[in-house]
Amino acid sequence: MELLKLYPWILRKGLGLLLLLLAVSAISFMLVHFSPIDPVQAYVGADMMKVSPEQREAIVQYWGLHDPPLVRYWHWLRALASGDLGTSMIYRRPVLEVIGERFAASLALMGAAWLLSGLIGFVSGVLAAMNRNKWVDTCIRWYCYTLSSTPTFWIGLLLMLVFAVWLGILPVGLAVPAGTTSDQVHFIDRIRHMILPVLTLSVTGIAAIALHTREKLIDVTEKEYWLFARARGEQGFTLFWRHGLRNVALPAITLQFASFSELFGGAVLAEQVFSYPGLGQAAVEAGLRGDIPLLMGVVLCSALFVYVGNAMADLSYRWIDPRMKEGSRL
Repeated sequence: MELLKLYPWILRKGLGLLLLLLAVSAISFMLVHFSPIDPVQAYVGADMMKVSPEQREAIVQYWGLHDPPLVRYWHWLRALASGDLGTSMIYRRPVLEVIGERFAASLALMGAAWLLSGLIGFVSGVLAAMNRNKWVDTCIRWYCYTLSSTPTFWIGLLLMLVFAVWLGILPVGLAVPAGTTSDQVHFIDRIRHMILPVLTLSVTGIAAIALHTREKLIDVTEKEYWLFARARGEQGFTLFWRHGLRNVALPAITLQFASFSELFGGAVLAEQVFSYPGLGQAAVEAGLRGDIPLLMGVVLCSALFVYVGNAMADLSYRWIDPRMKEGSRL
């Protein structure tokens, strides 16, 4: 019965996702069309001077660059409907293959940073609110205000300078040790190369969730039921667990899932700083070198990633607070 009630919600979300992907792809396709980057030169690269006019014309014909933008977009949509996103100009491989390989690396990076920033941010916000105007609250707020105004790439460079250059305890960049084959890479090596990018993403994401949780919990501590519980002798963790957790969990989850877009944007910068071979780095390369098929694939993947995050937030509401279910009455 519970699954049947979710069918209308799933249909609405599916239709919304389809319309979103159509709008995002159309806008992105037009922006790429008006871009000053020459796709033929981006495709050929440094050998552009060796390409004859006949060869250039053959490349233009192969990619259909003489066709109007709407015609090329329609052909791209037809190919997309059959599961074909085209071939990457940079990597000379199917776009789906490149995205699958890069997204797996980015997903591990973003997932670890998302969990770490959410847990530390929520706990920090609770500690700050429970110790309002004390030294713990002051330190947490100082940290949040400082980090929220600090660019992600600067944090990455600072962490690299301290832990990789000065202390030498962590690798400078990349996802695996340089000069090693895939069969020689151990799981510990991958973890060590992920530490600095994950820290870069997480330390900047802690501030928003911590400050938001602090303010929400302070509002809760001024409610009558909280004051009545304190008058009965409840205090500390027991008081928060019984009367504060659910009231601050929903806003925290909302903000955390809404940060998917910021997380992806931060991953682009972090992957560039640490030369981490993820989807963000592929997006930058595709944009700079005019790889239209790969860029369109990355745009769709990022839009899907953010939309799924918001949908997961809606499902979390139903699990945490039954009053959020459709048809329920307060």
